[in-house]
Order: sequence, then C-alpha cells, then structure tokens
Amino acid sequence: MSKQLERDSILRMASGAIEERVDLEVTRVIDNILDLNTDPKAKRKITITLVFQPDAERKHIAVQAEAKSTLAPTAAVATSMMIAADGNGEMVVAEMVPQIPGQFDMSGGEQEQPKILKLVASSN
Repeated sequence: MSKQLERDSILRMASGAIEERVDLEVTRVIDNILDLNTDPKAKRKITITLVFQPDAERKHIAVQAEAKSTLAPTAAVATSMMIAADGNGEMVVAEMVPQIPGQFDMSGGEQEQPKILKLVASSN
C-alpha cells in the first residue's frame, strides 16, 4: 500500500518566506487603512506574483515569488498664502490664519502669528 504524501500551499514553501512576504504586505495595508491621512474608503490591493521557470527537461522548476501592495495615497494638505508688505516695506509671503494674530477664539485659544515663507533668490 502506498503512503499518501501530505500536501501544502505554495505560500508555505521557501521555508515560509513567501507567506511571510504576503503577511508583511497585509500589515502595510492595515497600517495604511489606519492612517488618518488617507481616504478610509479607498481600495488597497495586494498583488502576489509567482514566476515559474522550468528547465529543458521539465524536471526542475525555479520559482520566484513577489508580493507588493498598492496603498491609498496620503490626502493632500491645503493652506492659503498672501503677499503683503512687512513692517519695513519689504514684500513677504505669509500663510493666512483664520483670525487676527493675538486674538482669542471662543475656546480661549490665542491665534498664533502666521508663518512667513522663506524665499530663496534665484541665480539667474
């Protein structure tokens, strides 16, 4: 009577390295889903590519496995800027803030000074 060989998934071959790569990409996808800077409803994808290269006698097969994920991009961040003159009459670019700097909001928080853009002179 012949003995039945135990069968297993190709994902467990290569000492479990293929399965490990897939699990790593699943972790990246979950981290991306939990990232508050991404669209929560965007689809994420994991692609597993298995390449089989048999030899001329069709007895040996080299297998290469790759797992890669397609993640949701981080959401764009928006701000507004304005061009104005500073106290010395020089033109500056400043980020717009919702209230007058130093003014208190309804929660008691004080509006900070706007960020001033650092301009670099071109070498033309």
